[in-house]
Amino acid sequence: MLTGFTQQEFVFVCYTAQLSVQQRVFNIANELLQTEKAYVSRLHLLDQVFCGRLMEEARARGSFPCEVVMGIFSNICSIYCFHQQFLLPALEKRMEEWDANPRIGDILQKLAPFLKMYGEYVKNFDTAMELVNTWMERSSQFKAIIHDIQKEEMCGNLTLQHHMLEPVQRIPRYELLLKDYLHRLPEDADDFKDAQKSLELIATAAEHSNAAIRKMERMRKLLKVYELLGGEEDIVNPTNELIKEGHILKLSAKNGTSQDRYLILFNDRLLYCVPKLRLIGQKFGVRARIDVDGMELKETSSINVPRTFLVSGKQRSLELQARTYGHWRCMNCTELGKRAPTPIREKEVTLCMKCQEPFNSITKRRHHCKACGHVVCGKCSEFRARLLYDNNRANRVCIDCYTMLVGVPPSPASLTNSSQRRRSILEKQASVAAENSVLCSFLHHMEKGSGRGWQKAWFVIPENEPLVLYIYGAPQDVKAQRSIPLIGFEVSLPESCDRLERRFAFKMSQSHLTVYFSADGEELQRRWMEVLSRAGRGEELQVHGPISEALEEEGEEPTSLGEST
Repeated sequence: MLTGFTQQEFVFVCYTAQLSVQQRVFNIANELLQTEKAYVSRLHLLDQVFCGRLMEEARARGSFPCEVVMGIFSNICSIYCFHQQFLLPALEKRMEEWDANPRIGDILQKLAPFLKMYGEYVKNFDTAMELVNTWMERSSQFKAIIHDIQKEEMCGNLTLQHHMLEPVQRIPRYELLLKDYLHRLPEDADDFKDAQKSLELIATAAEHSNAAIRKMERMRKLLKVYELLGGEEDIVNPTNELIKEGHILKLSAKNGTSQDRYLILFNDRLLYCVPKLRLIGQKFGVRARIDVDGMELKETSSINVPRTFLVSGKQRSLELQARTYGHWRCMNCTELGKRAPTPIREKEVTLCMKCQEPFNSITKRRHHCKACGHVVCGKCSEFRARLLYDNNRANRVCIDCYTMLVGVPPSPASLTNSSQRRRSILEKQASVAAENSVLCSFLHHMEKGSGRGWQKAWFVIPENEPLVLYIYGAPQDVKAQRSIPLIGFEVSLPESCDRLERRFAFKMSQSHLTVYFSADGEELQRRWMEVLSRAGRGEELQVHGPISEALEEEGEEPTSLGEST
C-alpha cells in the first residue's frame, strides 16, 4: 500500500483512475460516432444533392453529358451507401448499448475491408477536379446548378471542390482516432486485439489516400485562395502550384505613401490584389496579373525605406515593401540557372519534393535538380534545360525550373509518358482474377441512360475483393476497363417499363445508376443475381469460381466496351 493512504482512500483512487480511463475511451468512441454522422451528411450532399441535381438536368434536358457527372462523382454513391446503411447504424447501435458492451474494434474490423472502395475515388480525384473546372466554363447551366447549391445553408459557404476533398481525408481520420483509442485502452481489455487488427486494416486502406492527400493539400491551398478572391479567378487546376501568399505594402509612385495590398505567387503568375469592403470575411480583388515568364526582381532598399524591391513584368511594374526581410525572396527567379544552387542533402529527404511520392533504392531513386537544388524523383526531373553557370550546357532539372528557364511548360506528350508509368487501380489481370474469383463469366450489359446498346464483356468478382465487380473486354486482358463497387446495389428482374428484349436479363440499381445484364442461360442468371444481391447487402460470398460451361458455349469473340452487339 502507498505511504500516506488509508485502504479506503487507495481503493477510491484506483476506482477513480479506472473511471477516468473508461471515460476517455468512451469519449473517443463517441467522437467517432459524431464525426461519422457529420461525414454521412456531407456524403448525402455530394451524392443526393450535387450529383442528383446534375444528373437530373443531364437526363432531362441534355445540357451536358451524363458521363461528365459520373466522371466527377466516381463511386461516391457506393461510399455513401456503405456509410449510411452499414457503418453509421452499427456505431449508433453500439453506443446505445455501450454500458453492456463497451467496444468498437469488432465493428471496425468487420467493416474495414470495405474501405478499399475509396481507392477508385482517390485515383479519380484529379480527373474529377478537371471536369468540374472545364464544365463550369463550358456549360452555363452546369455552373448555375453548382452555384445555386453552394448558396444553400447545408453547404456551409464551401465550394463543391471543398466537399469533394472530404472522402479523401476520411480514412486517415479513422486511423488517427483508432490510434488514440488504442493508446487509451488497457492491453488486457476485451477490445484490444480487435482494435489492433482494425488499425492494421485501416492503415493499409489509408495508404491509398495518404499519397493523394499530399496532392490534395496543394489543391486545398488553391481552393482557399480561390474563395479569398471570391471565386472570380480561374486558379483551381492540378498544374497550378501556390508558392507564397501574404500581405505587402505598395509604395505610391506619386508621394511614396504605402498602401496595404495582397500578393499571391503561383508557379506561372503573380496576382497583385486589393482588399474588398465586405461585412463578413476578408476578400480581395485582382488588380493586376504578372506572368512569371520574363518577370524581374530588383532590390531598391535604402536607409529611409528598407525592405523594398521592384517587380517588373510584361504587364506591369510594382514597387513593394515587405514587412520582414526575406519573406518574398522566393520571387527572385531571375537568378535561376545563373548560379549553381545549394543542393539539399539527399538523406534529409524521404519524399520527392515535387510529386510527394516516397523514394526507394530500385524504382524511385533520388536526383538533384541542377537549377534549384531540390531532391526529386526521376519522373519529376526527366527534363533538360541549358544553365548559364554550366557554360550553357543542358542539365537535368525539375518540371518547375524547366518551365521558368525555357518559358513554356513541357509538352503534354512527355507528361503523359510519365503518368503512364503509374500503376492503375484497374491493373488486375483478368485470368489471375478469374482463377481466384467468387464468380466470373461472359455477360451482356447495358447502362441505363448511357445511349449505348448491349455490349459483351468478361465479368469477374475477385475472391480478395468480393464487393467489387471488374469488367474486362476479354478473359486474358491485363487491365480491367471498369470496376463497380457493389455495396448498396439492389438486384432484381427487369420490369415491363424497362423494355428489354433479351432473355435471362436482370438489373442492379443504386441511386442514379442502373445497369442491365443478360446471361446465356437461366442457371447463370440465377447465380449472378444471388452473388450480386449478397454483395450489395455486404454479406459473405460463397466461392463459385469460373463458369466453364459459359465459356464453352460461347462461339464468338468478346467485344470491347466501346462496341455494341
